Amino acid sequence: MSLGTFVGACFGMLMTVLRFPVVAHLALMSAVIVAGLALCVRDIPAGFGRREAVDRGAVAPAPVAAPWRDTRLLLLGGVILALAMAEGTANDWLPLIMVDGHGFDAAWGSAAFAVFALAMTLGRFVGGVFVNRFGRAAVLAASALVGAVGMAGVVFVDHQPAVVASVLLWGLGASLGFPVALSAAGDTGRETTGAETASRVAFAATIGYIAFLVGPPVLGIVGEHFGLRQAMLLVLVLVLVAVLLTPAARTVRPAREPEPEPVEKSDRV
Repeated sequence: MSLGTFVGACFGMLMTVLRFPVVAHLALMSAVIVAGLALCVRDIPAGFGRREAVDRGAVAPAPVAAPWRDTRLLLLGGVILALAMAEGTANDWLPLIMVDGHGFDAAWGSAAFAVFALAMTLGRFVGGVFVNRFGRAAVLAASALVGAVGMAGVVFVDHQPAVVASVLLWGLGASLGFPVALSAAGDTGRETTGAETASRVAFAATIGYIAFLVGPPVLGIVGEHFGLRQAMLLVLVLVLVAVLLTPAARTVRPAREPEPEPVEKSDRV
């Protein structure tokens, strides 16, 4: 998704430089998307995603615990909420912040968003190496801190090259928050397979998509009264709080069963 966003941002910057009509641009992109979907749909196997009918006489599955009662999962939800807000805010408002808040022209505002999308792409391509080496909690904490530094630069710094560097840090910091925290959410239950894992991942993903959908409009309303750069302070505070919640992403290892005591050999023949 991030790679596609980067390609789209570069194409949008080119269209802005060429002063291509917005309506024609949207119509062209809609046609490309529909054509791409038509090509992909025909390669989906027949019956993909269909479930077999459940025998009513079979033994009913064990009830699944409500995910919102798990404190650790709620803490992870807070991490997802903050870092999804950081990502969604950039997707919706970053070019306008660059233009209205830092004096970039429209093309360079799009270029700044392309920098953000490129940083997201790089972070998600190479982030797995750091997760495997340092663990999910440490990587999430570092990501949130890097993202907070980047957002602080966008809010408080008025030097344009420094702002672009801050956007790069913002993208790197936001890149791993949603996928890594979502992965950790699946491991929060006592059982890590089946319906319980699915319900926990679905609950965490819902929190993230609420942040994607609700957060940017709220920031837009705040930005109307105080300015978009000042509205970014809300997201910055959330990301700093998320740093304190990242220990919830630590992998909980099951307790080892005690080893059986060795049987003494008898001297009898």
